[in-house]
Amino acid sequence: MAGFVGSRMLGLVRTMAISSQFGTSREYEAYLAAIRVSDTLFQVLAGGAVASAFIPVFAGYLARKEMDEAWRMASSLITIAAVVMIPVSLVLMIFAPQVMAIITPGWRGDEANQQLAANLARILLFSPVLFAVSTFVASILNSFNRFLLASLAPMMYNLSIIAGALLLSERFGVYGLAIGAAVGALLHLLVQIPGLIQLKMSFRPALDLAHEGVREVGRLMVPRTLGLGVVQINFLVNVVLASRLQEGSLAYLDYAWMLTMLPLGVFAMAISTAVFPTLAEQSALDQMDALRRTLLTSLRLILYLTLPASVGLIVLGEPIVRLLLQHGGFSPAATSATAYALGFFALGLAGQAAVEIVDRVFYALHDTRTPVAVAFGAFLVNVVLSLVLMNFLSFGGLALANAVAGLVEGGALLLLLGRRLEGLRLAALGFPVAVFGLLALAQGAVAAAVASYLSAILDLGGIPGQLAQVALSVGAGALVYGGLSFAMKSQELMMVLGVLRRRMRRA
Repeated sequence: MAGFVGSRMLGLVRTMAISSQFGTSREYEAYLAAIRVSDTLFQVLAGGAVASAFIPVFAGYLARKEMDEAWRMASSLITIAAVVMIPVSLVLMIFAPQVMAIITPGWRGDEANQQLAANLARILLFSPVLFAVSTFVASILNSFNRFLLASLAPMMYNLSIIAGALLLSERFGVYGLAIGAAVGALLHLLVQIPGLIQLKMSFRPALDLAHEGVREVGRLMVPRTLGLGVVQINFLVNVVLASRLQEGSLAYLDYAWMLTMLPLGVFAMAISTAVFPTLAEQSALDQMDALRRTLLTSLRLILYLTLPASVGLIVLGEPIVRLLLQHGGFSPAATSATAYALGFFALGLAGQAAVEIVDRVFYALHDTRTPVAVAFGAFLVNVVLSLVLMNFLSFGGLALANAVAGLVEGGALLLLLGRRLEGLRLAALGFPVAVFGLLALAQGAVAAAVASYLSAILDLGGIPGQLAQVALSVGAGALVYGGLSFAMKSQELMMVLGVLRRRMRRA
């Protein structure tokens, strides 16, 4: 979690650097459209599909002490990933103008910005190849329960983008941002290589498609790849629809989504990533009782931490955006618009958090089909709601549709998992989650009242006043949430405090 916190904090600095340099300009929106192409390629052909399919199979070899077979499988898959990704990236580079014309239909007549997006996409398309290999490396390290270097990798990526925004943008404009992202992908891989050396990985380039482990990973990856394809199409649909709205809509949504991802990454993704190898091992050894306990404990902890974050983003959205982003080219109007989208995105945070852990339980059980089917259903919900709500709420409708789809996906996955894992007492979650929600509402009410009072007595035109408003409001809310949790002897609070005490003793 410390690694994820560091990564998210740097991601926040990255967002601040970008907002200061580019604001919500069309130039930045061209970058967002371009990076969506490279992200889609990586996520569909590798991305989460690698971890979800690779770790359970690789962990099985480790549990059975079959090290030679484990390294042979890993070598083949890394080679296959490079062989597949390189030609696909090259083809997309060649046809980048045509691709950008498809995903930004609202920019027709603005050929200059569509060409800019195409040029940026060509730079960014170096990244998917590097990320594909890097994801395998991170999955290997995670399988050995080694998380440090894998958690440093996104930090290096963020640092490189920050450098591109601050050091290269004055000379190269938004191209500096793209260069920073491409270099960051290389650093994402290189920082993890010492971990493989320490593990004494035996890497031999090969295309062993007949290897049993390779075939099993391929079998598991196909449905997960389809699922990720659905998710990425979802993002692309948002780009297409936002391009038809007022200028800046795509940027508002992106900034709001990045702020939403901060608590999601720090809590849900961090805990789920750390727990996944354990779930995979418990599944491989048929320790179903232990797997159920791991799931319920992790899910309760994730929701305990996520629900107050969701309420906090809703009631303190504008002060947070003002403090973090309203500098340089980011105007007060952009602050209001971004906070508007942020409030809608935050409504779905609990659903997104639940998906992170429940998906991984299905993967540990070697079931990647169920999450795909549910993701497709959530995609349909998102598209239909987006088309309807954008007519009433503009870009806020796109954010609200995303939130509702996330809640639907998380709820459906939990119901299906309850049927799959006999003896899984999901009903036991009802009371504690309801308590978490009530505590979060109390925290939100206090934080909103403090923020409102401070807005009347502080000078919010400068950073000191803005920082005081956010820090004191968040602090007051956290004291209420933590104090009430302590009074109720919350197991989740005791768990968090126990981990912190152990870390402090080790330090």
